[in-house]
This record gives sequence, structure tokens and C-alpha cells, in this order.
Amino acid sequence: MRLSALAVASLCACTSSSRPEPVASPATQKLKEAKVEKRAEQPPQKRVESIADALAAVQTAPPRQAAEAEGTAQSEERRLLVVATAEKGLSDPVGTSGVGSTADVGLGSRAVGTRGITHGLIGGSGVGYAMGKGLGGLGTVGGGRGGGGSYALGAKGGSSARFGIVLAAPGDGVDATESYGDYGVNGWTVAEKDHLSTFAADVDTASYTVARRKILSGSLPPTESVRVEEFVNYFRYAYPQPTDGALGVTMEAAPSPFSPGKHLLRVGVQGKRLTMSERKPAHLTFLVDVSGSMQSADKLPLAQRALRMLVDSLHDGDTVALVTYAGAVRLVLPHTGMEKKAQIHEAIASLTAGGSTAMASGIELAYQQATKVLDGQSLSRVVILSDGDANVGPTGPQEILKLIAGHVKEGVTVTTVGFGMGNYKDDVMEQFANKGNGNHYYVDSLFEAKRIFQTELGGTLEVIAQDVKLQVDFDPAQVKRYRLIGYENRDIADRDFRNDKVDAGEIGAGHTVTAMYEVELQPGAGDALCTVRVRAKKPRGTEASEAAFPFKASMLTSRFDGASDDFRFTTSVVGAAELFRQSEHARGWNLDAMLEIARSARGTAADRAEFVSLLERARPVLKAVAVR
Repeated sequence: MRLSALAVASLCACTSSSRPEPVASPATQKLKEAKVEKRAEQPPQKRVESIADALAAVQTAPPRQAAEAEGTAQSEERRLLVVATAEKGLSDPVGTSGVGSTADVGLGSRAVGTRGITHGLIGGSGVGYAMGKGLGGLGTVGGGRGGGGSYALGAKGGSSARFGIVLAAPGDGVDATESYGDYGVNGWTVAEKDHLSTFAADVDTASYTVARRKILSGSLPPTESVRVEEFVNYFRYAYPQPTDGALGVTMEAAPSPFSPGKHLLRVGVQGKRLTMSERKPAHLTFLVDVSGSMQSADKLPLAQRALRMLVDSLHDGDTVALVTYAGAVRLVLPHTGMEKKAQIHEAIASLTAGGSTAMASGIELAYQQATKVLDGQSLSRVVILSDGDANVGPTGPQEILKLIAGHVKEGVTVTTVGFGMGNYKDDVMEQFANKGNGNHYYVDSLFEAKRIFQTELGGTLEVIAQDVKLQVDFDPAQVKRYRLIGYENRDIADRDFRNDKVDAGEIGAGHTVTAMYEVELQPGAGDALCTVRVRAKKPRGTEASEAAFPFKASMLTSRFDGASDDFRFTTSVVGAAELFRQSEHARGWNLDAMLEIARSARGTAADRAEFVSLLERARPVLKAVAVR
């Protein structure tokens, strides 16, 4: 894995003897001597050329019993980005705290150019390895169970060595072999000429997590990687629960804080929440890419930890199958129930990476396993975990999309989960999910894996509404013109809104879908600006039902600062995404204004506080780009 165009500047391995040692008992002294002898037997650290090499070195550390680090989501700073996790300990073979190892990441005390990010890999007694990146400063805390201790090269009290990596200035944020779909930017539409805006629902969030990783690495996300709707839909909003049916609609409008004379209209759809007892039994087929491109620690090792989290969140009646693909495909585990959870974990732990990528053959075998357990009383889903790189067999995305489309009618849905950078094929993974009636995520951390596979498991697994289409009908007497911000690759022809053969998006239990319009109102506009129609099928249904929701004057606020916190926070997210993708419509928009709005509307939610931190980190880089 290569992170932007960053180059390794230095590597140090050192132990500290600057502090006076306390008088130790004979037993303690013998234990110390045993540790020193054991470390002396270890081979010297080879030169580290990249973050991937450094994290790969973790895999050669002496094995010890792994334990889940409880601090993953406890600190907002440490939870910003977990690059990878290690199943092997980083502390001494005989750790004094008995704590296993999880690679965790904490926020350093310095930012891009003058600040840095600390990657603290937890070891026994809080002693581990750390990496700082940035110019002019290293991070301060490695954090985690056992207490991380302060980080300074050659200055750790105790007996364990630490090493640090200082990385050079940030690069352009995209590797030559990464690929993202460029769908353009929606323009303005005159309501008198076309008063209908029709698009498919989308609950994907991968674009936001890709951007988060890029920003935390010291660069901006590639413009074509930014899909505004995935930024917006990453966050949850306080929409009321549906009172009738599976979906409900909420609308709100207020003057735009960015463009005088224009308004913003927010359309929110809330999916009905289900309790765990209401969820149908799930039959999951894990399709794991174990090709050579998945070797780095932020790919297969992180995917394995994510799968373990998912398995631990399942309950009686659920089953799991495991298929892998590299140069050849293999059925590692047929569908197995939760009463044999240890066997499932063992199968996941046995995976290793190497070889080429026969993705098409792997998809075929995964669907074969998924259809074997398909029935009307449960759900069957294929979960693809990959960097999207395919190089053996019919590797073109269109050919593989045809394979997926051929299985959709059988009732099997798809979740694609992207990993890694450098060769990541975001466009491929997104289209696989779209064609497979599923959702698309990108996992940059254990925190994100927990969010997808534990916190929001119900929505991730169970579809409550299929082929969901939205159509906003603007009244030309009220609205002069409008533009939908985002959803460029979800556009549906107006005439196909009621064509139930046209594929659209899926909404899972408890999911929300939010769309933001920029509108220019006619003088005296207020009531009945528009009507929102939602059309959807029941899962595995063939005929759709439709509901209409009119806009009321009470939904229009006269001042932006009088709008709800949710509305204002959504506005800041939309604005930032428009700037990141360098939208022509965002010329003159100010990131500082978006930061002020986000701070005032973030409330107590940790993910919103994180968003504020990301904007603060991106600000100097974004300004530097604007100056060029």
C-alpha cells in the first residue's frame, strides 16, 4: 500500500535508559533478564520503506493471544482512523499487562505541514510501536488498553523499544492505479421547462470514508471520488419514524448561507427501524479477495477483523459461508450456523494473501452458495471484501456486472466492502453493489467496521424497501429553477418513475436517505413549493406502491439560523463536498463559513465532531489548492 506520494524520511529503533530504574525484587529482575534475552534473539528490524512495510512488520512479531482493544471508539481522537490491526502482539513476549494487540490510531498534536498523526499500535503495559507523519512534529499518544504512554523517539520509560517514522510532505491524494467514477455535476433546471426531478435512493457511504482517509493522510480526496449524497448519508438525522408503511418523508427549506437570493430544500426519507428480534434470519456468504494485492495490513488483516466483528454480531438461526478467490477460487467453509462460531472464526483466521485475482470465478461460486440457502423466510446476502482489483478471467467490470445482474432476480443481495489504497477500484466496487441490489462501504478502520457490522447491522443486512425511487415535482409558480446536489449516477428518466422494470435503490432497516436541492424561488413563494413522491417495492416484490408528500408553508424557515440543527449540519456537509469536488456551483463558497455552521450544529454526536476536525485539517490544503 502506498499512501499518497508520501516518502519515508527516517526510521529509529531505540530503548530508553534515561530514567533511573527502581530497585527490583530478584523475581522481577529475572523476568526482566528473560525479556532482554528474548528480545536479543529477535532478528533486527529491516529498513521500512512505507507505512505498509511498517505495518507488515507487525505480522512478524512474536505471536500472543489477541484481545479486543476497548479503546477503539472511546476517544474521538483515537477513533479518527485505524489503518490496520494486527493479530500478533507488539509488546514483549511476556507482557506485564496481559493485553493483546490491536492497531489503533490516535490524533497527533500537530496537523498537516506542522502537525502530525500518531499511529499507536497497542502492546503490553501500554508499550508499543508508533508512527508519526507530517512536517515539523510527531504525535503524542499511542493510546489503548494498558495505557499508551507518551511518544518521543528514544524516550520511552520502561524496557520496550519504540520506533517512529517521519513522513515527508503530502502528495496529491490519488495513486495512478486508483480509479473512481466521474459522473459530473448536476446543473440548474428551469422549472417551467422541466418541473420533475427523479432519482434512485442511495444509502452508500464509501465516498465519505475514502475522503476521510485521504484528508487524514494529508491530501484532499480526488474530485471524482466525491459523491455528495454519500457524504450526506453517512450521518444520521432525527427524522420521525414512519407512521404508515416502511418509509416516511420529512422536508425543510431555508435561505442558503452561501448564495444570496437562493434557498436550500432538504428532502429526508426515514426507513422503519427493526429490532433484532424482528430481523429475519440471515445467510451470509463472505467472498474474500485473498490475492497478492490484499497483503498489506489495511486490507486482508483488517478485513479479517471486520468479519470477526460481523460474526460476533449474528445470532441463532444465522449462517455464514466463506469463499475466497485469488488465482483460483476456494470454498473455505460451507454455510455454518452460529452454534459452530469457533469453527467460523478459525476459517477466517486461516486466510492468507497471494496470487492473481480471479474475481469473476469467485463471484460465481459465492452466488452458488448463497442460492443454496435462499428461502422465503430468511435473507441471503453476498458480502464482497476486496480492493476491487481483478486481473484473471473476464476481468472487465461490464462482464462481471452481467454475472451479478443474472443472479439478482433470484433474490440474493450484495454488500461490497472496500479496503486499502494505492490500487483501490472504487468505481468497480460501487457498481457491483448498485447492480447487485445492495450497498457499498469503504472500511478504513476498526471503528468503521464496528459501525457497519455492529451498530448498523440491521440496516446493513435487511432490505425493507426495494427499487426505491424519489420524484420531486416543483411548482413553476413557486420555484423558478432548481438543481439537485449529488445523485448524478442515480438519475432516472422522469418517464421511468412508474416503470417498475427499471432498477433503483434499496433502503435497509433504519436507514435514512437525504437529498438537498438548491432552489431559486419566485416572489411570494411559500406554500406548495413541491410534492415529493416515493415509489418502492416490498423486498422480492414485483409491483411498487406510491405515496405523495406535499410541501407546506410551515416547512420554510425565513432565516438560515432559525433552521433545525440537522438542516444546518447537512448544509455544511453538502457545502464541503461541493468544494472537495470543485463544483462550478461552489465558486465563492467559503470553507470557514461551513466550519462555523458545522460547529454550531454538531451537537454531541461523535461523527459530527469528527467531521469538524476533518474540515479543520483540510482547510490549509484546500486553501493551498485554491492559490495555485
